[in-house]
Amino acid sequence: MLRFLITCLCLVWASSALADPSFKATSPDGKIMVEVGSSFGEATYQISRAGKPVITRSKMGFLFTNAPKFDRSLSAISHTTRSFDETWDLPWGEAKSIRNRFNELSVTFEDGRGAPRQFSVTFRIYDDGVGFRYNFPDQPNLKQVAISEEMTEFNLAEDGTAWWQPAGEWNRYEYLYNRTPIREVGQAHTPMTVRTKGGLHLSFHEAALVDYSSMWLRHAGGTRFISTLSPSSRGAKVVRTAPFSTPWRTIQISDDAAGLVTSHLILNLNEPNALGDVSWVKPYKYVGIWWEMHINKSTWGSGPKHGATTENAKRYIDFAAEHGFRGVLIEGWNTGWDGDWFGGETGFDFTTAYPDFDLKAVTDYAKSKGVHLVGHHETAANIANYEPQMEAAFALYERLGVDSVKTGYVADAGGARYRDANGHIVFEWHDGQEAVRHHLRVVETAARHKIAINAHEPIKDTGLRRTYPNWVSREGARGQEYNAWGNPENPPEHEVNLVFTRMLAGPMDFTPGIFAINPTQKGHRARTTIAKQLALYVTLYSPIQMAADLPEHYLANPRPFQFIKDVPVDWSETRALNGEVGDFVTIARKDRASDNWYLGALTDEHARRLRVPLTFLDAGRTYKAQIYRDGPKADWDKNPLDIVIEEKMVTRDQVLDIRLAPGGGQAIRFVAQ
Repeated sequence: MLRFLITCLCLVWASSALADPSFKATSPDGKIMVEVGSSFGEATYQISRAGKPVITRSKMGFLFTNAPKFDRSLSAISHTTRSFDETWDLPWGEAKSIRNRFNELSVTFEDGRGAPRQFSVTFRIYDDGVGFRYNFPDQPNLKQVAISEEMTEFNLAEDGTAWWQPAGEWNRYEYLYNRTPIREVGQAHTPMTVRTKGGLHLSFHEAALVDYSSMWLRHAGGTRFISTLSPSSRGAKVVRTAPFSTPWRTIQISDDAAGLVTSHLILNLNEPNALGDVSWVKPYKYVGIWWEMHINKSTWGSGPKHGATTENAKRYIDFAAEHGFRGVLIEGWNTGWDGDWFGGETGFDFTTAYPDFDLKAVTDYAKSKGVHLVGHHETAANIANYEPQMEAAFALYERLGVDSVKTGYVADAGGARYRDANGHIVFEWHDGQEAVRHHLRVVETAARHKIAINAHEPIKDTGLRRTYPNWVSREGARGQEYNAWGNPENPPEHEVNLVFTRMLAGPMDFTPGIFAINPTQKGHRARTTIAKQLALYVTLYSPIQMAADLPEHYLANPRPFQFIKDVPVDWSETRALNGEVGDFVTIARKDRASDNWYLGALTDEHARRLRVPLTFLDAGRTYKAQIYRDGPKADWDKNPLDIVIEEKMVTRDQVLDIRLAPGGGQAIRFVAQ
């Protein structure tokens, strides 16, 4: 017995001897607390909220290809704290002004093996979550940093449900979202959204992804996740020269799903505008030669069905001018689309048009109509072919008055082509360090020519639109085109899932507004009602929004088309009024250019009835509510075109009874009187 007691005392003494003091900081409202320290040589952190654990003891560290790892010989040697509070304005966005208020804790760790090496971890604690990043100082014993893996853990304190899509698979970010117990998650892209059994909602992501590899989340058993970085052909996943900081690892925290939607944590963790005057960046709506290729009416490549002809382009320009659309996207105008272009097998030429398309004549015609061409650079992820042409391509567009460009990177994940330092072609992932560097080069080059970028098959959004406001939107999820392709189409819950997952990262060019929903067509059609297509303009935020369908389908449905013509794309305020991940959501936004409000509501495959108080409307005002709702027989499968359009006068004291059909939605324009 005496020996047992002595052994226990020795273990207690050893534990205390190996545990350094921990350092704590709280959010400005005092609810969230972060504790950082080291024990048994491991750098650790934990997070609690309202006295309850959210993230239990989780390790931090690195593996290197050129140095011993930061893992089991670390000591917390110092710390600093500070508080910060500012309000800054977005030049465009879902809100005009954003408050950036946090308490900060920075802890320095030292490696005790061999020559001393250090790094620090900076935590910023907000009322709506936590961001933290690693900082590598300028030091002689670790100047060149070659990271083989980042070992950041996220140990959830409670089980629950996760909404996630697989990482490391061929189709980049374009998967349907899985809804599983946390314990059944595989390897996930971020954002990954979680609802714990206690009802707390969390979103795991990253902010300010610059010159680093994207973070995936690898399930490591139970409710434990470990970061893993997107691979590289060179072995080391990240190669940097100190000093530098990593991207922020972010955890947004909310009592309910709606609170995640209105969090500005990701934006706040990015640097301020680096471009200066960005008045040339214009939010807009657009139409274009796009959907007709997806439904096989025309082709990107040359031939008898070529879509990007001068004649067809002018037809879209006329339609845009008549109905108030600023932009016309034209895909397939430049040479390189013939043959097996997918994955970069053929070389696109970004300044040479097909013979049946006159770029200058089309841009001149657009100018005469008050319309702007939206340029297009499909690279097929052949960066080795694209980057040498970028400067000339953007200069050409600038001369012609084209002030926004849609880029594309259609290729299987791991199939992006780069040229290494020796001039050899190497293959990289869409979200590795080389891809991160490339996308920023595109945005910076475009900015020199006063051009905005909308990237498809992109690197994921991490809030860099704050620093580079010409990065207006991107894809990075399954968009509307899957409804044209089928195999399968997006299910009715898909867009609701997007609101609480992908959309937490930033704007998405989903391309809504499909009216040709033929209920007799068994496949290859949007699983939606026409009212839901209107609601997407409010619920899926982007400063550029496409009216994606063919002009003739809008002309055949002028009354619902009116909402697309009226709805703005730039907002002064956003309210998430209700919602559950994957089930339903209601969002209201206020127009920056007027006192009008807009509302969008979505549901999954289930019909729903939502009671929505109108308290978001301005006090003392009466509004004409122009309502676009599912008709009494509406159903995404059997009767998607049933819509009721009506008007009523309302004030903020009223409550709306919103009825949503299976796979349906509702859109409302509140016109201030």
